[in-house]
Amino acid sequence: MKRVVIFASGSGSNAENIIKFFHNSDTASVIQVLTNNPHAKVIDRCKKLNVSALSFNRIAFSKSNDVLNILKASQPDLIILAGFLWKFPEFILKEYHNKVINIHPALLPKYGGKGMYGMHVHNAVVNNKETETGITIHYVNENYDEGAIIFQAKCDVSPQDTAEDVANKIHLLEMEHFPLVVKKILNK
Repeated sequence: MKRVVIFASGSGSNAENIIKFFHNSDTASVIQVLTNNPHAKVIDRCKKLNVSALSFNRIAFSKSNDVLNILKASQPDLIILAGFLWKFPEFILKEYHNKVINIHPALLPKYGGKGMYGMHVHNAVVNNKETETGITIHYVNENYDEGAIIFQAKCDVSPQDTAEDVANKIHLLEMEHFPLVVKKILNK
């Protein structure tokens, strides 16, 4: 049984979707969710789903080995960033080389980089009159949104779409594809 740890910063809809996908699975189990936001809705979702959720601060994450030691104790086969907004420290990435993946709400390399997350991405897509957008699941490296691409899925953007419309389309793609891609990675 493969062990999965998820990092999230906000509502946790992707985390919940992945937890439910692997519930009663013989492939993998989400054993823990870690968050940098002690008020994140993902914590409430985890309580309802009986999954351990811990919050941490920036010092524990990037200036000490606290989070790294939690990961070492958990022994994850895969670390998933699902709406996690902080840059991942290089010393953790070295410890878990090619075992950290992220989902981004655009077709990278477009609309990636520092500050490009959530509605910032969707507003940029609409403002630039893009005709399509999508999701990118990629390995995490030391630079924002520059790791090797694992998977992309596209959706159309119509001229009348608002950023909220685009967000809804992206959310549907995430719900459909993210757990399936995670399963493929774990089965390699």
